[in-house]
Amino acid sequence: MIRIKRQTIKLSLLFIIIATVIITQTACHNTKDVEPISKEGFYLDTVCKLSVYDMKGGLDADRANKAIDKAYNRCRELENTLSNTIDSSEVSRINSAGGNWVTVGKDTLKVVKAGVKYGELSDGDFDITIGSVSGLWNFQAENPQVPDSSKISEALKHVNYKNVQFDGNKIRLADPQAKLDLGGIAKGYVADEITKVLEQEGVTSAVINLGGNIVTIGGKPDGSDFVIGIEKPFTDRTEIIGTTKAEDQTVVTSGIYERQFKQDGKIYHHVLSSRTGYPAETKLEAVSLVAKKGRSMDVDAMSTICLMKGVDGGKAFIKKQKGVEAVFSAEGKEVAKTKGMKFEPEK
Repeated sequence: MIRIKRQTIKLSLLFIIIATVIITQTACHNTKDVEPISKEGFYLDTVCKLSVYDMKGGLDADRANKAIDKAYNRCRELENTLSNTIDSSEVSRINSAGGNWVTVGKDTLKVVKAGVKYGELSDGDFDITIGSVSGLWNFQAENPQVPDSSKISEALKHVNYKNVQFDGNKIRLADPQAKLDLGGIAKGYVADEITKVLEQEGVTSAVINLGGNIVTIGGKPDGSDFVIGIEKPFTDRTEIIGTTKAEDQTVVTSGIYERQFKQDGKIYHHVLSSRTGYPAETKLEAVSLVAKKGRSMDVDAMSTICLMKGVDGGKAFIKKQKGVEAVFSAEGKEVAKTKGMKFEPEK
């Protein structure tokens, strides 16, 4: 059994936190156990792990390592493009352009357009211009504090995804003080792009873990599915609420429990509301979404939207989406799931 842990991500936005997963590895090819070729890396301010189980022509260490290296190179390229904490990135150039047009590449254009789309689909709950607010909160500080209310109120004036404008391959923010923050969607895009690289290199069975944003390429070499366990919130990362099977799928979880602090007896988590500037009020602890491989960017955004909308609002939102299922958890257990979600609760 392989346990994959999630660390924190600092591409920002709504700082979605992905659950720890447990991926079981069983026999393959002549019932003999096969160890995957795996490499860990530190990208997107998180510990990532890529594990290759099989390839066209059979598993080969040299070819697998080459494929993984190419995937990590793509990851690094995208981080340098989409991060709002890297001064030279395209996102940072947009943020510092004072409302002027900025020419960007296809990656930035695609992710920002998707972010605006999910702003519209969520009625503004998901807003990629949350950067002016998220920049006030520092959940990674040794002693994090709630920002001054007046600063939050002022920053909120510049949160409105409708201020994002496009002209061909150019982007501008109509509000010069608005700030893009793609953390709630960019990692999903990175996962999709890494998947493409590995498949182009002949990988037929693999697990991609970008801080818990999971993609499975194929199933296990013996023909069975990967089994993914969804972490029980607010535990020591050894307990799960249940499992789901995955073959050629992406599994993404947003939760309030990984990055949070307590001040004056109240917990402040990282999922920030675009309406209040404070952590979103939700009775949920986590939401896990499952969709076909290649849709990580979509479910990355959707999982955060569902977390913010709650059980009823989240289920209603998912019902409108094609090919996406969800399980909702609170108080350390499953509290609801969509009709098509294949989820086995932990007994």
